[in-house]
Amino acid sequence: MSENGPWRAHRVLHPGRVETIEEYVSGGGGSGLIAAAKLAPTEIIEIVTSSGLRGRGGAGFPVGRKWTTVAQSAQYGGSPTVVVNGAEGEPGTFKDRSIIRGNPYLVVEGALIAARAVGSNKIVIASKESFATEVLRLRTAIDEMSAVGMIAANTSLEVFEGPDEYLYGEESALLETIDGRSPFPRVIPTYRVGQMGEDRERANASPALVNNVESIANVAKILTRGADWFRRIGTQKSPGTVVATVTGHLRKSGVAEVRMGTPLRQILKNIGGGPKPGRPLKAVLSGVANPVILGSHLDVRVSYEGMSSIGCGLGSAGFMAFDESTDMVALAAGVARFLSVESCGQCSPCKLDGMKLTQLLTALATNHGTAQDMEQIERRVHTVSYGARCYLGVQQEVVIGSILERFRHEFDAHLARTAQPVEPVFIAELVNIENGRATYDEQHRSKQPDWSFNATYSGYVPVEIRSPTSIPLEENLLPRSGW
Repeated sequence: MSENGPWRAHRVLHPGRVETIEEYVSGGGGSGLIAAAKLAPTEIIEIVTSSGLRGRGGAGFPVGRKWTTVAQSAQYGGSPTVVVNGAEGEPGTFKDRSIIRGNPYLVVEGALIAARAVGSNKIVIASKESFATEVLRLRTAIDEMSAVGMIAANTSLEVFEGPDEYLYGEESALLETIDGRSPFPRVIPTYRVGQMGEDRERANASPALVNNVESIANVAKILTRGADWFRRIGTQKSPGTVVATVTGHLRKSGVAEVRMGTPLRQILKNIGGGPKPGRPLKAVLSGVANPVILGSHLDVRVSYEGMSSIGCGLGSAGFMAFDESTDMVALAAGVARFLSVESCGQCSPCKLDGMKLTQLLTALATNHGTAQDMEQIERRVHTVSYGARCYLGVQQEVVIGSILERFRHEFDAHLARTAQPVEPVFIAELVNIENGRATYDEQHRSKQPDWSFNATYSGYVPVEIRSPTSIPLEENLLPRSGW
Protein backbone atom coordinates (compact mmCIF):
# COMPACT_ATOMS: atom_id res chain seq x y z
CA MET A 1 0.00 0.00 0.00
CA SER A 2 1.48 3.35 -0.99
CA GLU A 3 2.61 5.82 1.62
CA ASN A 4 0.62 9.00 1.84
CA GLY A 5 1.98 12.52 2.15
CA PRO A 6 4.94 14.00 4.02
CA TRP A 7 3.74 13.02 7.49
CA ARG A 8 1.46 10.01 7.15
CA ALA A 9 2.05 6.41 6.11
CA HIS A 10 0.09 3.16 5.83
CA ARG A 11 2.42 0.38 6.86
CA VAL A 12 0.57 -1.23 9.77
CA LEU A 13 -2.57 0.89 10.08
CA HIS A 14 -4.73 0.38 7.02
CA PRO A 15 -7.11 3.15 5.90
CA GLY A 16 -9.81 0.51 5.46
CA ARG A 17 -10.49 -2.91 6.99
CA VAL A 18 -9.00 -6.06 5.50
CA GLU A 19 -12.00 -8.35 5.87
CA THR A 20 -10.89 -11.77 4.57
CA ILE A 21 -7.80 -13.88 4.13
CA GLU A 22 -8.33 -13.72 0.36
CA GLU A 23 -8.21 -9.93 0.47
CA TYR A 24 -5.10 -10.07 2.66
CA VAL A 25 -3.24 -12.46 0.35
CA SER A 26 -4.24 -10.53 -2.77
CA GLY A 27 -2.58 -7.47 -1.24
CA GLY A 28 0.69 -9.29 -0.57
CA GLY A 29 -0.19 -10.86 2.76
CA GLY A 30 1.74 -14.01 3.58
CA SER A 31 4.88 -12.86 1.75
CA GLY A 32 6.69 -12.34 5.02
CA LEU A 33 6.13 -15.97 6.01
CA ILE A 34 7.35 -17.14 2.61
CA ALA A 35 10.49 -15.01 2.98
CA ALA A 36 11.08 -16.23 6.53
CA ALA A 37 10.78 -19.89 5.47
CA LYS A 38 13.81 -19.43 3.22
CA LEU A 39 15.96 -18.02 6.01
CA ALA A 40 17.65 -19.44 9.09
CA PRO A 41 16.32 -18.08 12.39
CA THR A 42 19.50 -16.08 12.92
CA GLU A 43 19.08 -14.47 9.50
CA ILE A 44 15.52 -13.41 10.36
CA ILE A 45 16.75 -11.82 13.57
CA GLU A 46 19.58 -10.09 11.70
CA ILE A 47 17.13 -8.44 9.29
CA VAL A 48 14.87 -7.25 12.11
CA THR A 49 17.91 -5.96 13.99
CA SER A 50 19.22 -4.11 10.94
CA SER A 51 15.84 -2.46 10.42
CA GLY A 52 16.21 -0.59 13.71
CA LEU A 53 12.66 -1.49 14.78
CA ARG A 54 12.11 -0.57 18.41
CA GLY A 55 9.30 -1.75 20.65
CA ARG A 56 6.18 0.36 20.26
CA GLY A 57 4.67 -0.60 23.59
CA GLY A 58 6.31 2.24 25.48
CA ALA A 59 9.86 1.26 26.41
CA GLY A 60 11.32 1.50 22.89
CA PHE A 61 13.65 -1.47 23.38
CA PRO A 62 15.27 -2.72 20.14
CA VAL A 63 13.17 -5.63 18.88
CA GLY A 64 16.05 -7.50 17.27
CA ARG A 65 18.07 -7.40 20.46
CA LYS A 66 15.15 -8.81 22.44
CA TRP A 67 14.73 -11.63 19.92
CA THR A 68 18.45 -12.43 20.12
CA THR A 69 18.34 -12.60 23.91
CA VAL A 70 15.30 -14.88 23.94
CA ALA A 71 16.76 -17.18 21.27
CA GLN A 72 19.97 -17.49 23.31
CA SER A 73 18.09 -18.08 26.57
CA ALA A 74 16.03 -20.78 24.88
CA GLN A 75 19.20 -22.85 24.48
CA TYR A 76 19.17 -23.36 28.24
CA GLY A 77 15.47 -23.23 29.06
CA GLY A 78 13.55 -25.03 26.33
CA SER A 79 11.19 -23.77 23.66
CA PRO A 80 10.02 -20.21 24.37
CA THR A 81 6.52 -18.83 24.13
CA VAL A 82 5.82 -15.88 21.84
CA VAL A 83 3.39 -13.50 23.49
CA VAL A 84 1.85 -10.59 21.60
CA ASN A 85 0.85 -7.92 24.09
CA GLY A 86 -2.49 -6.46 23.07
CA ALA A 87 -3.58 -5.54 26.61
CA GLU A 88 -3.73 -1.88 25.63
CA GLY A 89 -4.58 0.13 28.73
CA GLU A 90 -2.38 3.22 28.73
CA PRO A 91 -4.62 6.30 29.05
CA GLY A 92 -4.75 8.18 25.78
CA THR A 93 -3.78 5.20 23.62
CA PHE A 94 -5.91 3.38 21.05
CA LYS A 95 -3.35 2.24 18.47
CA ASP A 96 -3.21 -1.53 18.97
CA ARG A 97 -6.96 -1.95 18.82
CA SER A 98 -7.01 0.17 15.66
CA ILE A 99 -4.38 -2.06 14.05
CA ILE A 100 -6.23 -5.26 14.96
CA ARG A 101 -9.56 -3.92 13.79
CA GLY A 102 -8.03 -2.92 10.47
CA ASN A 103 -5.84 -5.95 9.74
CA PRO A 104 -5.50 -8.76 12.30
CA TYR A 105 -3.81 -10.97 9.68
CA LEU A 106 -0.74 -8.74 9.76
CA VAL A 107 -0.40 -9.23 13.50
CA VAL A 108 -0.77 -13.01 13.28
CA GLU A 109 1.74 -13.24 10.43
CA GLY A 110 4.28 -11.20 12.39
CA ALA A 111 3.83 -13.45 15.41
CA LEU A 112 4.42 -16.56 13.27
CA ILE A 113 7.65 -15.05 11.93
CA ALA A 114 8.79 -14.17 15.46
CA ALA A 115 8.08 -17.75 16.56
CA ARG A 116 10.27 -19.11 13.76
CA ALA A 117 13.04 -16.69 14.68
CA VAL A 118 13.25 -17.76 18.35
CA GLY A 119 12.39 -21.44 17.88
CA SER A 120 8.90 -21.40 19.31
CA ASN A 121 5.80 -23.42 18.45
CA LYS A 122 3.53 -21.69 20.95
CA ILE A 123 2.01 -18.24 20.40
CA VAL A 124 -0.37 -16.38 22.69
CA ILE A 125 -2.00 -13.14 21.60
CA ALA A 126 -3.05 -11.48 24.82
CA SER A 127 -6.11 -9.26 24.56
CA LYS A 128 -8.84 -8.37 27.05
CA GLU A 129 -12.24 -9.91 27.64
CA SER A 130 -13.72 -6.43 27.18
CA PHE A 131 -12.09 -6.09 23.72
CA ALA A 132 -14.80 -8.20 22.09
CA THR A 133 -14.33 -6.79 18.58
CA GLU A 134 -10.57 -7.35 18.61
CA VAL A 135 -10.86 -10.87 20.03
CA LEU A 136 -13.34 -11.85 17.33
CA ARG A 137 -11.20 -10.34 14.57
CA LEU A 138 -8.10 -12.19 15.78
CA ARG A 139 -9.80 -15.56 16.19
CA THR A 140 -11.42 -15.27 12.76
CA ALA A 141 -8.06 -14.41 11.21
CA ILE A 142 -6.39 -17.39 12.91
CA ASP A 143 -9.09 -19.75 11.68
CA GLU A 144 -8.83 -18.45 8.13
CA MET A 145 -5.03 -18.56 8.10
CA SER A 146 -5.08 -22.11 9.44
CA ALA A 147 -7.55 -23.13 6.73
CA VAL A 148 -5.20 -21.97 3.95
CA GLY A 149 -2.13 -23.57 5.50
CA MET A 150 -0.37 -20.47 6.84
CA ILE A 151 -0.25 -21.89 10.36
CA ALA A 152 1.60 -25.18 10.76
CA ALA A 153 -0.24 -28.05 12.41
CA ASN A 154 2.34 -28.25 15.22
CA THR A 155 1.95 -24.55 16.11
CA SER A 156 -0.28 -23.64 19.03
CA LEU A 157 -1.83 -20.21 18.57
CA GLU A 158 -4.43 -18.89 20.98
CA VAL A 159 -6.08 -15.61 21.87
CA PHE A 160 -6.11 -15.04 25.61
CA GLU A 161 -8.76 -12.80 27.17
CA GLY A 162 -7.46 -11.04 30.24
CA PRO A 163 -8.82 -8.57 32.81
CA ASP A 164 -9.13 -4.80 32.52
CA GLU A 165 -6.52 -3.99 35.17
CA TYR A 166 -3.84 -1.55 33.99
CA LEU A 167 -1.02 -3.77 35.26
CA TYR A 168 -2.17 -6.59 33.00
CA GLY A 169 -0.25 -4.76 30.27
CA GLU A 170 3.06 -5.06 32.18
CA GLU A 171 4.75 -8.00 30.50
CA SER A 172 5.59 -10.09 33.57
CA ALA A 173 2.13 -9.44 35.05
CA LEU A 174 0.66 -10.44 31.70
CA LEU A 175 2.46 -13.80 31.88
CA GLU A 176 1.25 -14.28 35.43
CA THR A 177 -2.31 -13.73 34.22
CA ILE A 178 -1.96 -16.17 31.33
CA ASP A 179 -0.81 -18.69 33.91
CA GLY A 180 -4.07 -18.22 35.80
CA ARG A 181 -2.97 -15.79 38.49
CA SER A 182 -3.61 -12.11 39.14
CA PRO A 183 -1.73 -9.42 37.18
CA PHE A 184 1.01 -8.81 39.74
CA PRO A 185 4.43 -7.93 38.24
CA ARG A 186 7.37 -10.10 39.18
CA VAL A 187 11.11 -9.51 39.45
CA ILE A 188 12.43 -12.25 37.15
CA PRO A 189 12.73 -10.94 33.56
CA THR A 190 10.49 -12.61 30.99
CA TYR A 191 13.39 -13.31 28.60
CA ARG A 192 14.78 -15.65 31.26
CA VAL A 193 11.60 -17.10 32.73
CA GLY A 194 8.34 -16.91 30.82
CA GLN A 195 5.29 -18.94 31.70
CA MET A 196 5.73 -20.90 34.92
CA GLY A 197 2.46 -22.80 35.00
CA GLU A 198 0.07 -23.21 37.87
CA ASP A 199 2.73 -24.62 40.19
CA ARG A 200 5.03 -21.60 39.61
CA GLU A 201 7.93 -23.98 39.14
CA ARG A 202 10.75 -21.82 37.85
CA ALA A 203 12.94 -24.82 37.02
CA ASN A 204 10.49 -26.02 34.39
CA ALA A 205 9.84 -22.58 32.87
CA SER A 206 11.05 -21.51 29.45
CA PRO A 207 11.71 -17.92 28.35
CA ALA A 208 9.06 -15.78 26.73
CA LEU A 209 9.29 -13.29 23.90
CA VAL A 210 6.82 -10.50 24.66
CA ASN A 211 6.27 -7.88 21.97
CA ASN A 212 3.58 -5.24 21.56
CA VAL A 213 0.95 -5.54 18.80
CA GLU A 214 2.33 -2.60 16.82
CA SER A 215 5.89 -3.95 17.02
CA ILE A 216 4.80 -7.35 15.70
CA ALA A 217 2.65 -5.78 12.98
CA ASN A 218 5.80 -4.30 11.39
CA VAL A 219 7.62 -7.62 11.09
CA ALA A 220 6.05 -9.21 8.00
CA LYS A 221 6.77 -6.25 5.72
CA ILE A 222 10.31 -5.92 7.06
CA LEU A 223 10.94 -9.54 6.04
CA THR A 224 9.33 -9.00 2.64
CA ARG A 225 10.80 -5.63 1.73
CA GLY A 226 13.99 -5.52 3.78
CA ALA A 227 15.61 -3.47 6.51
CA ASP A 228 16.55 -0.65 4.13
CA TRP A 229 12.91 -0.26 3.09
CA PHE A 230 11.87 0.10 6.72
CA ARG A 231 14.52 2.78 7.26
CA ARG A 232 13.41 4.73 4.19
CA ILE A 233 11.22 6.94 6.36
CA GLY A 234 11.60 8.15 9.92
CA THR A 235 14.91 9.23 11.41
CA GLN A 236 18.26 7.50 11.72
CA LYS A 237 17.73 6.71 15.39
CA SER A 238 13.98 6.19 15.09
CA PRO A 239 13.30 4.60 11.70
CA GLY A 240 9.84 3.76 10.42
CA THR A 241 6.48 4.95 11.65
CA VAL A 242 4.53 5.15 14.86
CA VAL A 243 0.78 4.89 15.31
CA ALA A 244 -0.25 7.97 17.27
CA THR A 245 -3.44 8.60 19.24
CA VAL A 246 -4.58 12.15 20.02
CA THR A 247 -7.31 13.06 22.49
CA GLY A 248 -8.20 15.86 24.86
CA HIS A 249 -8.79 19.53 24.21
CA LEU A 250 -8.68 19.30 20.42
CA ARG A 251 -11.30 19.68 17.73
CA LYS A 252 -11.50 15.89 17.50
CA SER A 253 -9.83 12.69 18.68
CA GLY A 254 -8.20 10.22 16.32
CA VAL A 255 -5.58 7.63 15.45
CA ALA A 256 -3.15 7.69 12.52
CA GLU A 257 0.16 6.19 11.48
CA VAL A 258 2.78 8.91 11.18
CA ARG A 259 6.39 9.03 10.11
CA MET A 260 8.86 9.17 12.97
CA GLY A 261 10.26 12.68 13.22
CA THR A 262 6.99 14.48 12.48
CA PRO A 263 6.55 17.54 14.75
CA LEU A 264 4.06 17.00 17.56
CA ARG A 265 2.23 20.19 16.65
CA GLN A 266 1.61 18.81 13.15
CA ILE A 267 0.35 15.50 14.54
CA LEU A 268 -2.08 17.28 16.87
CA LYS A 269 -3.31 19.41 13.99
CA ASN A 270 -3.49 16.78 11.25
CA ILE A 271 -5.12 14.08 13.37
CA GLY A 272 -6.95 16.14 15.96
CA GLY A 273 -7.64 19.36 14.05
CA GLY A 274 -5.52 21.34 16.49
CA PRO A 275 -6.76 23.23 19.55
CA LYS A 276 -10.20 24.75 19.69
CA PRO A 277 -10.51 28.42 18.64
CA GLY A 278 -9.04 30.83 21.17
CA ARG A 279 -7.86 28.03 23.47
CA PRO A 280 -4.11 27.46 23.03
CA LEU A 281 -2.62 24.27 24.40
CA LYS A 282 -0.96 24.45 27.78
CA ALA A 283 0.42 20.94 28.15
CA VAL A 284 0.44 17.46 26.63
CA LEU A 285 0.82 14.13 28.38
CA SER A 286 2.30 11.14 26.58
CA GLY A 287 0.20 8.61 28.45
CA VAL A 288 0.81 8.63 32.21
CA ALA A 289 4.38 7.39 32.02
CA ASN A 290 6.42 10.40 30.88
CA PRO A 291 7.08 13.97 32.03
CA VAL A 292 4.55 16.58 30.97
CA ILE A 293 5.23 18.36 27.66
CA LEU A 294 4.91 22.13 27.81
CA GLY A 295 2.84 24.04 25.29
CA SER A 296 6.03 25.82 24.25
CA HIS A 297 7.57 22.49 23.18
CA LEU A 298 4.96 21.42 20.64
CA ASP A 299 7.41 21.72 17.75
CA VAL A 300 9.40 18.78 19.14
CA ARG A 301 9.80 15.96 16.63
CA VAL A 302 8.03 12.77 17.61
CA SER A 303 10.86 10.27 17.80
CA TYR A 304 12.78 8.65 20.62
CA GLU A 305 15.62 11.15 20.39
CA GLY A 306 13.29 14.10 19.77
CA MET A 307 11.20 13.50 22.86
CA SER A 308 14.34 12.84 24.89
CA SER A 309 15.70 16.27 23.87
CA ILE A 310 12.93 17.97 25.87
CA GLY A 311 13.22 15.62 28.83
CA CYS A 312 10.27 13.46 27.86
CA GLY A 313 9.64 10.04 26.31
CA LEU A 314 7.68 8.76 23.33
CA GLY A 315 5.85 6.06 25.27
CA SER A 316 3.10 4.49 23.20
CA ALA A 317 2.49 7.76 21.30
CA GLY A 318 -0.81 8.44 23.04
CA PHE A 319 -0.97 12.23 23.33
CA MET A 320 -3.52 13.80 25.68
CA ALA A 321 -3.76 17.55 25.03
CA PHE A 322 -4.80 20.09 27.66
CA ASP A 323 -5.59 23.73 26.92
CA GLU A 324 -5.24 26.86 29.05
CA SER A 325 -8.42 26.05 30.97
CA THR A 326 -6.72 23.07 32.64
CA ASP A 327 -5.74 23.34 36.28
CA MET A 328 -2.44 21.47 36.50
CA VAL A 329 -2.86 20.59 40.17
CA ALA A 330 -6.16 18.94 39.26
CA LEU A 331 -4.41 17.12 36.42
CA ALA A 332 -1.72 15.86 38.82
CA ALA A 333 -4.46 14.67 41.20
CA GLY A 334 -6.18 12.81 38.36
CA VAL A 335 -2.98 11.06 37.32
CA ALA A 336 -2.22 10.16 40.95
CA ARG A 337 -5.66 8.68 41.41
CA PHE A 338 -5.50 6.52 38.29
CA LEU A 339 -2.06 5.12 39.09
CA SER A 340 -2.68 4.60 42.80
CA VAL A 341 -5.93 2.75 42.12
CA GLU A 342 -4.21 0.53 39.56
CA SER A 343 -1.19 -0.23 41.77
CA CYS A 344 -1.28 -3.83 43.00
CA GLY A 345 0.24 -3.17 46.43
CA GLN A 346 3.21 -5.53 46.22
CA CYS A 347 5.42 -2.51 46.85
CA SER A 348 4.06 -0.54 49.83
CA PRO A 349 5.36 2.92 48.78
CA CYS A 350 3.84 2.60 45.32
CA LYS A 351 0.38 1.90 46.69
CA LEU A 352 0.31 3.76 49.98
CA ASP A 353 2.30 6.84 49.00
CA GLY A 354 0.35 6.93 45.74
CA MET A 355 -2.95 6.89 47.60
CA LYS A 356 -1.76 9.56 49.99
CA LEU A 357 -0.60 11.71 47.07
CA THR A 358 -4.09 11.40 45.62
CA GLN A 359 -5.58 12.63 48.89
CA LEU A 360 -3.14 15.50 49.25
CA LEU A 361 -3.36 16.67 45.64
CA THR A 362 -7.15 16.49 45.69
CA ALA A 363 -7.24 18.56 48.88
CA LEU A 364 -4.91 21.11 47.31
CA ALA A 365 -6.87 21.33 44.05
CA THR A 366 -10.10 21.91 45.96
CA ASN A 367 -8.42 24.63 48.12
CA HIS A 368 -8.35 22.57 51.30
CA GLY A 369 -4.59 21.96 51.26
CA THR A 370 -2.12 23.31 53.78
CA ALA A 371 1.58 24.12 53.78
CA GLN A 372 2.16 20.83 55.61
CA ASP A 373 0.26 19.00 52.85
CA MET A 374 2.53 20.61 50.28
CA GLU A 375 5.58 19.44 52.19
CA GLN A 376 4.18 15.90 52.17
CA ILE A 377 3.52 16.07 48.42
CA GLU A 378 7.11 17.14 47.78
CA ARG A 379 8.40 14.31 49.95
CA ARG A 380 6.11 11.51 48.85
CA VAL A 381 6.54 12.21 45.13
CA HIS A 382 10.12 11.03 45.63
CA THR A 383 9.39 8.05 47.92
CA VAL A 384 6.51 6.56 45.91
CA SER A 385 8.94 4.65 43.67
CA TYR A 386 11.03 3.12 46.48
CA GLY A 387 11.63 -0.59 45.90
CA ALA A 388 9.38 -0.68 42.83
CA ARG A 389 9.43 -4.01 40.99
CA CYS A 390 7.67 -2.51 37.97
CA TYR A 391 7.50 0.97 36.47
CA LEU A 392 4.19 2.12 37.95
CA GLY A 393 5.68 3.74 41.05
CA VAL A 394 8.26 5.50 38.91
CA GLN A 395 5.43 6.82 36.73
CA GLN A 396 3.93 8.55 39.76
CA GLU A 397 7.27 10.20 40.51
CA VAL A 398 7.98 11.16 36.89
CA VAL A 399 4.60 12.55 35.85
CA ILE A 400 3.56 14.26 39.08
CA GLY A 401 7.10 15.44 39.76
CA SER A 402 7.31 17.07 36.33
CA ILE A 403 3.95 18.84 36.79
CA LEU A 404 5.08 20.08 40.20
CA GLU A 405 8.39 21.30 38.81
CA ARG A 406 7.01 23.00 35.69
CA PHE A 407 3.79 24.44 37.13
CA ARG A 408 4.80 25.18 40.71
CA HIS A 409 3.07 28.57 40.58
CA GLU A 410 -0.30 26.82 40.25
CA PHE A 411 0.35 24.77 43.39
CA ASP A 412 1.28 27.97 45.22
CA ALA A 413 -1.89 29.67 43.95
CA HIS A 414 -4.05 26.93 45.49
CA LEU A 415 -2.16 27.24 48.77
CA ALA A 416 -2.82 30.98 48.74
CA ARG A 417 -6.49 30.37 47.77
CA THR A 418 -6.07 32.68 44.76
CA ALA A 419 -6.94 29.86 42.35
CA GLN A 420 -10.48 28.59 41.92
CA PRO A 421 -11.15 25.22 43.60
CA VAL A 422 -11.50 22.41 41.08
CA GLU A 423 -12.05 18.64 41.14
CA PRO A 424 -9.35 16.26 39.82
CA VAL A 425 -9.20 15.73 36.07
CA PHE A 426 -10.66 12.35 35.15
CA ILE A 427 -7.93 10.06 33.82
CA ALA A 428 -8.93 6.64 32.49
CA GLU A 429 -8.40 4.20 29.65
CA LEU A 430 -10.01 4.70 26.27
CA VAL A 431 -12.96 2.50 25.37
CA ASN A 432 -13.31 3.67 21.78
CA ILE A 433 -12.60 6.41 19.27
CA GLU A 434 -15.26 6.77 16.61
CA ASN A 435 -16.16 9.66 14.32
CA GLY A 436 -13.67 11.90 16.07
CA ARG A 437 -15.12 11.27 19.52
CA ALA A 438 -13.28 9.49 22.31
CA THR A 439 -15.13 7.54 24.99
CA TYR A 440 -13.53 6.59 28.27
CA ASP A 441 -13.88 3.87 30.89
CA GLU A 442 -16.42 5.67 33.06
CA GLN A 443 -16.45 2.71 35.47
CA HIS A 444 -13.05 3.80 36.68
CA ARG A 445 -14.67 6.68 38.56
CA SER A 446 -15.97 4.17 41.10
CA LYS A 447 -13.03 1.74 41.10
CA GLN A 448 -11.53 1.30 44.56
CA PRO A 449 -7.83 0.81 45.39
CA ASP A 450 -8.57 -2.86 46.16
CA TRP A 451 -9.73 -3.18 42.50
CA SER A 452 -13.35 -3.65 43.54
CA PHE A 453 -16.29 -1.46 42.61
CA ASN A 454 -17.81 -1.53 46.06
CA ALA A 455 -19.35 1.57 47.60
CA THR A 456 -16.47 1.92 50.05
CA TYR A 457 -12.81 0.94 50.06
CA SER A 458 -12.01 -2.15 52.11
CA GLY A 459 -8.68 -0.83 53.34
CA TYR A 460 -6.79 -3.75 51.77
CA VAL A 461 -4.63 -3.74 48.67
CA PRO A 462 -5.15 -6.18 45.77
CA VAL A 463 -2.21 -8.42 46.60
CA GLU A 464 -3.56 -8.92 50.13
CA ILE A 465 -6.90 -10.06 48.74
CA ARG A 466 -5.93 -12.04 45.65
CA SER A 467 -2.66 -13.71 46.60
CA PRO A 468 -3.08 -16.80 48.82
CA THR A 469 0.48 -16.47 50.13
CA SER A 470 0.44 -12.72 50.77
CA ILE A 471 1.16 -11.10 54.10
CA PRO A 472 -1.07 -8.12 55.01
CA LEU A 473 0.75 -4.80 55.02
CA GLU A 474 1.68 -3.65 58.51
CA GLU A 475 1.22 0.01 57.60
CA ASN A 476 -1.98 1.44 56.19
CA LEU A 477 -1.96 5.18 55.78
CA LEU A 478 -5.67 5.45 55.09
CA PRO A 479 -8.77 4.42 57.05
CA ARG A 480 -10.51 1.25 55.91
CA SER A 481 -13.81 3.10 55.61
CA GLY A 482 -12.64 5.17 52.64
CA TRP A 483 -9.78 7.00 51.05
